[in-house]
Amino acid sequence: MLPLNDLTDIRESYRLHAAEMSTSPCYHAWASAVADDPEVLRVLSDLPTVKQQANLVFAAARWHGLDPGPYDELRAMLLGPEWPAVRETILARRTQTNEVARLAALTPALGMLGDGPLALVELGASAGLCLYPDRYDYVWDGAGELGGSGGPTLRVPVVGPVPVPGRHPHITARVGVDLNPLDVTAPDDMSWLLTLIWPGHDERHDRLAAAIEVTRAEPPQLIVGDMLDRLDSALEVAAASGGTPVVHHSAAVAYLDERDRVEIENRMRTLVAAGRCHWISLEGPRVIPSLAAAVPSPLPADHFCLAVDGRAVGWFQGHGAALGWTPAVRP
Repeated sequence: MLPLNDLTDIRESYRLHAAEMSTSPCYHAWASAVADDPEVLRVLSDLPTVKQQANLVFAAARWHGLDPGPYDELRAMLLGPEWPAVRETILARRTQTNEVARLAALTPALGMLGDGPLALVELGASAGLCLYPDRYDYVWDGAGELGGSGGPTLRVPVVGPVPVPGRHPHITARVGVDLNPLDVTAPDDMSWLLTLIWPGHDERHDRLAAAIEVTRAEPPQLIVGDMLDRLDSALEVAAASGGTPVVHHSAAVAYLDERDRVEIENRMRTLVAAGRCHWISLEGPRVIPSLAAAVPSPLPADHFCLAVDGRAVGWFQGHGAALGWTPAVRP
């Protein structure tokens, strides 16, 4: 564990988490309190850096029976005899949230690629819930709507001239790559996904539960492995379906180190230039800075840059609160 006077990095990270979690009063309060609690920070500092994130720690505590409530109860769990079990869950699991509201950004981006059939490859796919843009109806408040799928409706307020597609995409393959893919037919896996939803986000919880049912009707093909190592294999599977491969990822590259972020960007730009696939990226503005350069800056901490084939076209609030398009780069 770090000494009390050497907790600056993790303290600052929890202050950032608190800002990002402003829409969940419980998690905002917990993250703010952790940032000012040297004893809890010392315990969390003993975790690998990638395991220190607030959503993972808080979800693990809830997985072990903690209800949203006063910070003192969380503190007691993290400092008490239940900590070893909570720690084991933190080490074993990941924040693999499938926020299907992001399909409201992906679908207009797919509409920019033409009318032909598309074969989707998602990097960091978790359970693959974001491989079904054709199974939802959409309402882009202020811009238009797309109906007729017979599935759930995703609604998002928009800013700017979002290019509302005239029809749903024709999807020939749904391929996901993940280090630890979740099985949509496994109750334990889906219970963990639902636990990752922040307290107070009842609409997100209901949306995820509906998405699980959509995906169970036709589970995707999930490939186990590192996204860099398995990208070519996934593209081969997608191409064999007869559709044009489209690689997409959202809030996934953020979990790579700096070197691998650069490599995935270079790989994707090379693949796009060679005509092997299209590329849709939805990541925080600091994750792939070259993409975010064309989007109004600085973006809020919880807003992602949306880019198509290496060109920024807009931004999206990570949980679906808003979608914005940049007119200067609209095709």
